[in-house]
Order: sequence, then structure tokens, then C-alpha cells
Amino acid sequence: QLQLVESGGGLVQPGGSLRLSCAASGFILDGWTVGWFRQAPGAEREGVSWISFSGGITDYADAVKGRFTISRDNAKKSVYLQMNSLNSEDTAVYYCAARRGNIGSMNWGWFAYWGQGTQVTVSS
Repeated sequence: QLQLVESGGGLVQPGGSLRLSCAASGFILDGWTVGWFRQAPGAEREGVSWISFSGGITDYADAVKGRFTISRDNAKKSVYLQMNSLNSEDTAVYYCAARRGNIGSMNWGWFAYWGQGTQVTVSS
């Protein structure tokens, strides 16, 4: 059974950092593009970043460019999202998602498999 499990969320002060992890089980991440999405209360799910299965292609939403970095370690079957300079607008549930192939999208409908999400709260 294909599963994705996010971890690393929590409460952080404005300006702080968090590193989210997305671990795959039941399948090998090689050959799968992985994306990070987030959903704040009352808001639609939005794309944050994605990374191709080779790691050679990445994309970021304008709101996080220069602050977030996506990376992957296929040997560990994991994808990471390093989040720096966090602010209150980054507060949301963060989800990782996977799709077979080398191309991603900021459109959540592009991805076939989803994790359960991890809460990130930025507050003083």
C-alpha cells in the first residue's frame, strides 16, 4: 500500500525555521515527483513546491521563493521542505503528494497520492 507520511510540523515564532519531512512507504520514490501543498483554515489548498524524481527540476510558489527549499533523498525514500523566515501567513496544514513521472505542478489535482498532513503554526 502506497503511503506518504509527513512530519516536522509544530509551533514556531515569526522568523523561525522548520524542516518538514515526507517519508514514503510501500513504494520506492525513484520515478516519482513529489510536491508540497498547504491549506490554511478557510482557504483553498495551494501549491508550495515540487521536485522531480531526479531532483533536477524544482519549482516554488512566489510566496515562498527564497525562503523555502525542497530536496530529496531517494535512498531514504524521503523528501524535505526546509522553511526559513517563517511568518504568520505560512500557518497551515502542510501536505506532501506524489505522482509517477518527472514533471510536477502547483495544481493539487495533478498528484495522485497524499499524506495526512502536518500542522505548521507561526505565532509569537
